[in-house]
Amino acid sequence: MKKYLFTLLNFLLVPMLCVGTEGPVSAEINIVATLPWIGSIAKEIGKDKVNINVLVKPNHDPHYIEAKPSMILAARKADIIMYNGLDLEIGYLPLIIESSRNPRIQPGKIGNLDCSRYIEPIERPLSVDKSMGDVHPLGNPHYHLSHGNILKAAEGMADALSKIDSINAKVYRKNLSSFKERLKEKQREWNFKALKGKRFIAYHRYFEYLAAEFGFSIIGYIEPKPGIPPSLSHVEGLIETVREKKPDAILFTVYGGKREVDFISQKTGVKGIMVPHDAGSHEGINDWFDLMDRILESIE
Repeated sequence: MKKYLFTLLNFLLVPMLCVGTEGPVSAEINIVATLPWIGSIAKEIGKDKVNINVLVKPNHDPHYIEAKPSMILAARKADIIMYNGLDLEIGYLPLIIESSRNPRIQPGKIGNLDCSRYIEPIERPLSVDKSMGDVHPLGNPHYHLSHGNILKAAEGMADALSKIDSINAKVYRKNLSSFKERLKEKQREWNFKALKGKRFIAYHRYFEYLAAEFGFSIIGYIEPKPGIPPSLSHVEGLIETVREKKPDAILFTVYGGKREVDFISQKTGVKGIMVPHDAGSHEGINDWFDLMDRILESIE
């Protein structure tokens, strides 16, 4: 009888002791990632030691996301939340984290991972006001199209997972080493892409990190200011620019710009290219490596 009561007491107390702790409460580490590319890299580092829930669907514009009850529930169960940062998720993530009431993922905790802390942002304005459009005061947030930045983010993920789940720290380090080797192989392949010196028009300021690493340039934007739809006069002026400078193509993504790109393309003869923006955004793009392969193939 005493043995039965002792077993019952343990059964009741263990779950209670786990509530509110910062460590994982299940066999797998529960990772909540805001964006598909973050989930993709986290899976490379965590593999079978992690369970990943991605909040934003790959065909959605990451600039305009609203918090949903399902997102809050996912965050409530998370051991760690990983996000892009640079205020890309400012419209919904703070509400999700606060509403989750999960002490493990609050700001300042090891379970709160801002991936942008590991990279050097570009295009950080000296000052910001409403007349500038939807400018990100901390810098351009689309750094995931840089293989150099992705490596730094992956290292940060491995470090965070090793601290949260120290028992499997060696596994995460080993997975990180495998990731680095795979990235080196892909870099050697990508270095043969004939992109240096090419010039493009883009709908949004989305490709600047990619351009810096591969030596092409963006010579104009369909958006007059970030997040501001173009006026007819702006489009007409851009048509003249395209006719004069003859860029190689006009780049846009699935969540914006097709109508304007088609119009400019018809007027100038310069082709428009719908470029995938994240893992899963087009068929066959299952992870970040697929994403980079497809982007570089499409614009080469």
